[in-house]
This record gives sequence, structure tokens and C-alpha cells, in this order.
Amino acid sequence: MNPSTGVRSASRDRSRPVFHPWSAQGAVRQVRVDGAAGCWFWDRDGNRWLDLHSQLGNLHLGHQHPVLVEAVGAQAARLCTLAPSYGYEVRDEAARLILDTMPDAMRSVLFTNGGADANEHALRMARLVTGRPKVLAAHRSYHGATDGAMAVTGDPRRWSAEPPGSRTVRFFGPYLYRSEFHATTVEEECERALRHLRRLIGYEGPETVAAIILEPVVGSNGVLVPPPGYLPGVRELCDEFGILLIADEVMTGFGRCGAWFAGDLHDVVPDLLTFAKGVNSGYVPMGGVAVGERVAAYFEDRPYPGGLTYSGHPLACASAVASIGVLRDDKLVERAELLGRTVLGPSLARLAQRVPVVGEVRGVGLAWAIELVSDRDSREPLAPYAAPGPLAPPMAQLLAACRERGVWPLVAANRVHLLPPLIITETELERGIEAVADALTEVFGGHRRATTGPTGVTT
Repeated sequence: MNPSTGVRSASRDRSRPVFHPWSAQGAVRQVRVDGAAGCWFWDRDGNRWLDLHSQLGNLHLGHQHPVLVEAVGAQAARLCTLAPSYGYEVRDEAARLILDTMPDAMRSVLFTNGGADANEHALRMARLVTGRPKVLAAHRSYHGATDGAMAVTGDPRRWSAEPPGSRTVRFFGPYLYRSEFHATTVEEECERALRHLRRLIGYEGPETVAAIILEPVVGSNGVLVPPPGYLPGVRELCDEFGILLIADEVMTGFGRCGAWFAGDLHDVVPDLLTFAKGVNSGYVPMGGVAVGERVAAYFEDRPYPGGLTYSGHPLACASAVASIGVLRDDKLVERAELLGRTVLGPSLARLAQRVPVVGEVRGVGLAWAIELVSDRDSREPLAPYAAPGPLAPPMAQLLAACRERGVWPLVAANRVHLLPPLIITETELERGIEAVADALTEVFGGHRRATTGPTGVTT
């Protein structure tokens, strides 16, 4: 360090100052983004991409929405930050508006910085309220990268980071295309998945289980839409055994699935509901736990042992207030349902007929997945269900082909995920699907066509 300037020596290599998540640092090769607007983003070389996954599934209102930009700027001019121990109008307003989008049983909101810590606090609340240690969580699930959230995550991202002694017991959720229960119908899959869950509760001892945590529509593990009756069945099991139900709506909340929350599609009310992403399109980091009646009553006269410096940050709250206003005024929740039913679903069904590597397309609202197989008869996945790291070569080729055509979906394992901004136009959506179809045809057009067709659309 130079004692006269207080500046450290520049002799060390700091050419890569950012430590990147989920990556081997020496292998990081990034596209350098120069700007974005609406459903599009671009680099300095003039390459433009249609954002078909809303960044990380969070950009419901698209890039640089003027209402949100103005709201954040106006709040910054009034008060940028405030400790959560003080009362403040915009924080109260955000909480009220968020609760107004939820079932009446939700009583209050604990604000967090994002989805992972929202799940952390929900798990803590469940264990405190019940006095029980265990949590049941699905194998195909993702709940965040902090220790507690990773402990209940089911997918391979946990393999190298799973904390010891997590007190998590995993179950298989419904997934008819790759049924763990040898089911051949939606009804069988639902009944057998619930029977499996009941048996597991019995094996573990109901009196030891604090909560069941699940995504009402599984997100990054394949956009798995539960069959009718499954979520109500889980709710009934929780009520029977005194277990709390935690709905992780971080990815599915605020209109993504064509309802304010995916649980609304099944009239299921959880005890704790976690959210983030779509609450303000990620313009300022924000998440939260909506607290139901049983949990609220427990902490009425007991201090809750937890909190965050930035809980209810004024800038985040202002952006949430503005975002909920836009979602309501522009009827974007209803529009997501309509576009999924009339444009995205039918277009993907036609794509499946054209492209022989498509095994199944499934989704609801503006959350969809295309599952790719090397053979439709055996349903052999085109790429492994693998831990973080480089994409399998065929899938990397597919993503490159999509980028060349000006679209950027999420490619993961053997799937293509489409979760576009809720503001996307019908023309943009059709253009994006066609580009993905062309990329699939270019990369996989030479695959042997199986004797059977795709299973079609699952919603």
C-alpha cells in the first residue's frame, strides 16, 4: 500500500475482479451487455436478443419499465434507506398491496433481500412454531443457495454444497412424463404421489415433521405442473398431521402462471408463502415471507429471532408498489393466462410435431419447458440431469443457435425453458418460438425420428 495515498499496490492480477456464481472462475466467458429495454437486451456490437427467460425468471415487467424507474428515482429523492426498526409509509403500503394479492389468511409480511433468505426464514418459523426438526422437500426442486435453502433444495446443485445435519427428508413429486410411481394417467400419478408422501410422513414420524416445502409449479427443475388434486391433497396431509405448508412462490408468484400465485390455481392456502422475483421485477433486491394465521398467532407475544438490515428497504418497497400497480392496471396477470393458453401452448404443441427430439412440452401461463429426448419411445434424456458446470455439448450448441437467431431462453439439463416477460407482445412471442424451433431443427434435425410422437402439451 502507498502510505501517502492509501491505495494498495496494483501488482496483483485483478483483471477479473468479479467472483462469478456457479462457475469455475477461469472458464467464465460473458456477453457484455450494453443496454436493455422492454423484452430486449443488447451488447456494444449491436447484437440484440429477445429475453425469453426474463433474466432469471424475475423480469415480469421487462427492462427499464418507465413506471418502476420513476418510482425508484422518486423514492431515492425522498429517502434512500431506513433501518427496519422504524416505521415508514412506503414499507406499510408495499406490505398491504402484497397481502391484497394473496389469500385472506395471509396476515403480515417479513421482508427479506431475496428468495433464498425468504425460504430460510420460513423454515425457521416453521420449526419454531411446531417445535419439530424435520422438513420434507421434493427431489426436483430449488429453494436457494444459502445453507438453509440449499438444505431443502433437491436438485444436483446441492451436491457439493449441502450442509451437514440438514434435517431434510426428500420425496418424489408428481411428474407423469417420468413417473416414479409407474403411473400411466394423470389421476394415477396424483393418487400415487400423495400415497408416497403419506407413507414417508409415517416412516419419519409425523410428530417430527415441521413443514413440507414445495414449489406449486416446479420452476428451474423443469416447469412441472402438478395434476389436479395434488396440492389440495398435500394441504390435507399437513392439516391431518399438524405440519405447516410452505409454498415457495419465488418464481411462480405475481402472475407468472396466469394467476397472482400458482397455488391460487388449486385454491390452496399455505401457512407460509415465500416470494421475490416478480414482486418488483428485480429492479431492487427484495423478497419476503407472507405469514399465515397460525404462525402470526404464535409470534403475537413471542419475539421472532431474526431480521435483516435491509428488510423493507424503501427503494425496494417503492418498486414493489409501482410493480403491483402496473400488473393490476395493465391486467398482466390475466394476459399471462391468455397468452399461455392461446399462443405459447398451441405454438409449442406445433413445434413438438415438427421437431423429433421434443419429448414433451408443458407449462401454464407464461412458464413453459421443452423437454428434449434422444428417443421418443424410451424417453432417454438428450442431456444428463447434472450438477452445475458446462452445458452438455448438444445443449450448448442449441443455446448458441438460439443466440444467433436473436433469442435467449434458459437452457438447462435436457430442457429449454421459456419464461418471457409478462409484457411481451404476441408478435414477439411468436417470433421467439419460431427462432427456438429453427435452432432446434438446425442442431437436432438429423436425429432419428421415433415411431411415436411427442406426448403433447401438459398444462
